[in-house]
Amino acid sequence: MAPIYIDEAVGSDTTGNGTIEAPYQSLGVALFNHPTTTTPASFLIRKDAAGTYEEPTQSSLKKAKKTADGLEKKKKKAEELAEREAKEKGDEKERREKVLVESRKIVLEEDGTLPKPTKIGYLESLRSKRVRVFGWVHRLRQQKDIIFIVVRDGTGYLQTVLSGRVAQTYEALTLTLESSVEVVGTLQTVPEGKTAPGGHELVVDYWRVVGPAPGAEDAFTNRLNEKSDPSIQADLRHLVLRGETASSVLRLRAALLIAFRDSLTAQSLIEVTPPCLVQTQVEGGATLFKLDYYGQPAFLTQSSQLYLETCLPSLGDVFCVQESFRAENSHTRRHLSEYTHLEAELAFITFTDLMDHIEEIICNTVSILLANPTSASLIKSLNPNFITPSRPFLRLSYVDAIKWLNAHGIKHPKEDAEGNHEVGDDIAEAAERQMTDIIGTPVFLYGFPAELKAFYMKKMPQGEGETTVFTESCDLLMPNVGEIVGGSMRIADMEELLAAYKREGIDPEPYYWFTDQRKYGTCEHGGYGLGVERFLAWLANRYTVRECSLYPRWPGRATP
Repeated sequence: MAPIYIDEAVGSDTTGNGTIEAPYQSLGVALFNHPTTTTPASFLIRKDAAGTYEEPTQSSLKKAKKTADGLEKKKKKAEELAEREAKEKGDEKERREKVLVESRKIVLEEDGTLPKPTKIGYLESLRSKRVRVFGWVHRLRQQKDIIFIVVRDGTGYLQTVLSGRVAQTYEALTLTLESSVEVVGTLQTVPEGKTAPGGHELVVDYWRVVGPAPGAEDAFTNRLNEKSDPSIQADLRHLVLRGETASSVLRLRAALLIAFRDSLTAQSLIEVTPPCLVQTQVEGGATLFKLDYYGQPAFLTQSSQLYLETCLPSLGDVFCVQESFRAENSHTRRHLSEYTHLEAELAFITFTDLMDHIEEIICNTVSILLANPTSASLIKSLNPNFITPSRPFLRLSYVDAIKWLNAHGIKHPKEDAEGNHEVGDDIAEAAERQMTDIIGTPVFLYGFPAELKAFYMKKMPQGEGETTVFTESCDLLMPNVGEIVGGSMRIADMEELLAAYKREGIDPEPYYWFTDQRKYGTCEHGGYGLGVERFLAWLANRYTVRECSLYPRWPGRATP
């Protein structure tokens, strides 16, 4: 019989098997694993790797026997425990099956005097009364013979309590997250020291499952959770929306649009609805989505600005909230291929008037949101450190911004050794955001070179000795996001506009209706476009604008 080897220096009681290639580390474990081997000659042991294997002494063998006996007792105890646990699991499974069988016999009777359904958001005035609510199971917790269900219906969350017979039905015992339910009961204030959404809970006396959700492998939490890969979250955006954070962002977005409309109409602007299908460009042909429109070339709009300008002579100052589309292959956290564009045009103004107006609208909109308890609560929960922007906003010329970037060592991503910014450079997004974050407050960056801006922007008077032509244009930059508004004064002179068409290689014919605005009673006018998703990202402190759109679209993503 081959001897059993023990090497106290390099052996292993876990992976060893007693061969010379894989020795044990202790004699006690060797005896435990080979209980029928009792003679000293059957074991060979050494103290260190450099020593030789020898037979164990009688005393060491006796000591090792005690260790082996102890291990044997532990093994038996573990086997007994495993056997008992298996029996208990079997008994529990059998008990559960019996309970489920009995639960099918319990049928809740629908009360013919059920109250009309009430939305959760309007329950506070109905405390102590019997109410009826429809919604989805947002949270589910079983505690002995009581089941707590938090129901969600889009207007709020309601804690419901099922006990006694209503908690013993088959539907109650097999209820799953995201099932839709109907619950009826008495609305009661939560006991002192306890908390629940809205400060009350529903003591249920009748309920039913309207639409069950699957459990097991296809359960909601198995398909989606906080650790899910971003690509999976994008594919399952329809399920992500059911989460508290995503739905809160969308609720705040709805409040934001209302606040913007209130701010703009208070300034006597009228809302109009321009078309999304167009045959002219606004921001450059490279970012147009082209399509066939009954045999004619057409595009998805980049901006509604040109159409808004045509409304000035008849409606006065106007605005729109419209989708815009940019075929820009950009994957940054502030770019979308389709975004909600809030745009406005104002007549008989100066460039200073335009920036004053933008600042006024931004601040008034924030004030409206903070004055409303519901939207203020959403901002507080999403962005606890939100600080209301102070006025006036900092105004920094493009030329001074170039100097500022160089003074602060923020490099331009160009190939020269120093990487300094120069007048004429397009300030990169990263540098722009870095500057804004350092300043830490809203910044109007204004007076960009004409070659960096669209053809329709009005030019500033050229100073003596200046070689660069600047425009009456501005970007409003916000910390953590960057540009959220882009605006400018528009060319008011028809001949100047025709020259701009020619310079940009644009055929003026399709723009006849836009050119006519300068022909039939021109005026100094200007406008701006605000990215709603970017503004919301700033307000709610979201990392990316993709969180601020219902179903965001970016290059390669058009589902679901």
